[in-house]
Amino acid sequence: SATIPLFMNNKDVAAEAVTGSGKTLAFVIPILEILLRREEKLKKMQVGAIIITPTRELAIQIDEVLSHFTKHFPRFSQILLIGGRNPMEDVEKFKEHGGNIIVATPGRLEDLFRRRADGLDLAGCVKSLDVLVLDEADRLLDMGFEASLNAILDFLPKQRRTGLFSATQTQEVENLVRAGLRNPVRISVKEKGVAASNTQKTPTRLENYYMICKADEKFNQLVHFLRQHKQEKHLVFFSTCACVEYYGKALESLIKQVKIMSIHGKMKHKRNKIFTEFRKLPGGILVCTDVMARGIDIPEVHWVLQYDPPSSASAFVHRCGRTARIGNVGSALVFLLPMEESYINFLSINQKCPMQEMKPQTNVLDLLPKLKSMALADRAVFEKGMKAFVSYVQAYAKHECNLIFRIKDLDFASLAKGFALLKMPKMPELRGKCFPDFTPVTVNTDSISFKDKNREKQRQKQLEQQRKERQENGGKKKFIKNKAWSKQKAKREKKKKVTAKRKREEGSDIEDEDMEELLNDTRLLKRLKKGKISEEEFEKRLTGSQSRLKAESVAD
Repeated sequence: SATIPLFMNNKDVAAEAVTGSGKTLAFVIPILEILLRREEKLKKMQVGAIIITPTRELAIQIDEVLSHFTKHFPRFSQILLIGGRNPMEDVEKFKEHGGNIIVATPGRLEDLFRRRADGLDLAGCVKSLDVLVLDEADRLLDMGFEASLNAILDFLPKQRRTGLFSATQTQEVENLVRAGLRNPVRISVKEKGVAASNTQKTPTRLENYYMICKADEKFNQLVHFLRQHKQEKHLVFFSTCACVEYYGKALESLIKQVKIMSIHGKMKHKRNKIFTEFRKLPGGILVCTDVMARGIDIPEVHWVLQYDPPSSASAFVHRCGRTARIGNVGSALVFLLPMEESYINFLSINQKCPMQEMKPQTNVLDLLPKLKSMALADRAVFEKGMKAFVSYVQAYAKHECNLIFRIKDLDFASLAKGFALLKMPKMPELRGKCFPDFTPVTVNTDSISFKDKNREKQRQKQLEQQRKERQENGGKKKFIKNKAWSKQKAKREKKKKVTAKRKREEGSDIEDEDMEELLNDTRLLKRLKKGKISEEEFEKRLTGSQSRLKAESVAD
């Protein structure tokens, strides 16, 4: 009621409202009203409105809400443009059905603007644009979509209505408001009554709890809690994709007669299917990362469990906001280590988020030995556990509240026990440290095989190859510096950046064919040095390649 009249009276709006308060309708209704009032009807290939959102799941949800209205107005065609499928399918779909209203994620939309060669002139189609909406605007900037957004904004006409919607306003959003909106009206919707005085950012019907427990007790407490609430619907948040992979599998094997699903940002094609399926379930557990923290409306979520606190305080509010939506009652629980207790005080000041303590349960079953035996039985579980531990430590080191979440104070031995690790992984953060409280297993971890026969066959093939190399080198192992998994990844990414930068600087001065000749000449030089070819042979071949190049340039 605050936004719709302003938006329809041709005002740009920047709206901030608590989660679960109906922001989607606040832009869907004005979009349709503005398009219905147009003097000229939109043609098939003309775009009247674009809604940009950070995640596929949120885009799917907005598309569903929009379709409830557009089915009564068949003159409007709507199209969903998100990742996880072939972009050419989207190009063909747009060319065939058009798209007066586009719901999209920034990456895919930017990609389609650059598809003129495939017969789609989207830049021409958006000249008729009336409305642009950026939903969860702060998250769009958080996720590094700033470059994509700027590229998209360059294609759009300046004479348009723009709306920014978010549950939290950040400095980056403020900058975007100044750059992209013309004389915007700021709308801030708070909770009624007591909450209005303290600007609480979480819904008033949300019961917020925290539990203080050691790193090696956390998993047992989580399983105990989920077993006690089997009939209900839960979201369990972890800090990284690797943690979701590992703990998702662990929960599947330890909690029976409950549907357990996992979802994270690195799942390319399965995400949409899992999300849609979980929304329809009456009960179950969805193990996820912050990909599910924003704007996602899953019906009847009873508990939001945060196994790892999020990397930013605003993300805490968004995670909790997946329950107690639109006047419903809901609860949230965050698990904290004893050294992280001051986070509660920080949240009450920074996010105006009141919390109550929930004491850890007593007489809880110790399930970590079971997890260890799973790792010993299947190498896939063992490797997932190691990766989860490494990714958790790396995420912890990058935490926004690093005065509370200090990696120096982290008890790595207790943490490794909590991950049910068989041995400590090699990583820079653990270099030079001793862990007397952690006892690695006596088993040689190289002897642990994969349950999947194909993967095990492949592994054995690689081991055989290594044995052969060792024999060839006279019993000595070929020296390869054993780098930590985390370092290898960082090195690969750095190498990619350096290569890309060099290519940009060089431009296209050297043609592919010239490069090939250059490489051939280098190879010849190496062979000469090793004495594999004579000097006469070298000069003969070099002269041949140079004369061929000269002949080609003359022909050009």
